[in-house]
Amino acid sequence: MDNAYLFVFITSFITLFIMRKVAKKIGLVDKPNARKLHQGVVPLVGGISIFLSLFAAFILFLPMSLNLELYLLCSAILIVLGAIDDYFDVSFKIRLFVQAGISLAMILVGGHSLHHLGYLMGSESIALNEYVGGFITILAVIGAINAFNMVDGIDGLLGGLASVTFTALGVVFFNSGNQYLGSICLLIVTALMPYILLNLGFPLGRRFKVFMGDAGSMFIGFSVVWMLIRGTQEPSIVAFKPVTALWLIALPLMDMATIMIRRIRKGHSPFKPDREHLHHICQRIGLSPLMTLFVICFMASICAVVGIWSDMRGISESTMFISFLGLFAVYFSVISYVWRISSWINKRIDRKSVITLNSSKQ
Repeated sequence: MDNAYLFVFITSFITLFIMRKVAKKIGLVDKPNARKLHQGVVPLVGGISIFLSLFAAFILFLPMSLNLELYLLCSAILIVLGAIDDYFDVSFKIRLFVQAGISLAMILVGGHSLHHLGYLMGSESIALNEYVGGFITILAVIGAINAFNMVDGIDGLLGGLASVTFTALGVVFFNSGNQYLGSICLLIVTALMPYILLNLGFPLGRRFKVFMGDAGSMFIGFSVVWMLIRGTQEPSIVAFKPVTALWLIALPLMDMATIMIRRIRKGHSPFKPDREHLHHICQRIGLSPLMTLFVICFMASICAVVGIWSDMRGISESTMFISFLGLFAVYFSVISYVWRISSWINKRIDRKSVITLNSSKQ
């Protein structure tokens, strides 16, 4: 399996360089505008390249099965949809329709759906019937896809958060004895590494910069929810509790929920782009892009570690769920009042600076 990781890493690098040239020739690039403040046109091929390298590795190194074939087919459809969206800016209604279709394929062909939510309310397990479970599964798939799409706002962030989530998933799968799904998760992390390096301008500088594109964010979001559903719902796998999934994708999930609630309260469409995400707020309060990346990925890592630790220690699911709701309430409140909080902090800092200056003069 070590050969597979090396193959994916090298292939991902090579594919990125090939695809960025193709993207520039056909115009599959991102151009600066009022919301996108980068310099020059940047190829939108990160996701396509990652998928192609993983596709080749899975075919060569993993045993084929209906599940793997379905996963690759659904992923390929999302990659094509994302590439078309990157090129033509497809309506969000069309995107939601295709994402719902992918969800139905998961349910009807693969048999992957949410049929129990665990012991969220105490001693009684919350079981879902076929129709309710199917409906919630569709919402979960669409939600996860769009959660990771929404966080793709600064260099390295989508790749960083995806790496945190897939590493955490790899840990829980390996810990439960599932080498197969654990290896897939770590192969995805390996494929992400070359993209993250080029996206951040290492080691070749910003001349070779690439973006993930909607193709990549949708592929990553789908891959995450695919692993979460398989790891919590299949009796032959059951690597972790359903509530643990919330902690593994805590930051993208809370950011999406918060921003959509705020948009709806303002009377806007929940899918209308803006600059109110966590990464935007971090930068507007004075953090550099690299510091913003570090802070958000660190927060996501803490949440993932808490989830894994709680799952392994046998913390009750109701306690984990209530704790998550509490965390979300704090997150939502802080984001809602971030300008008041930052203003108060700045005033305190300014006051201390004045006191220190006066003391030094005396």
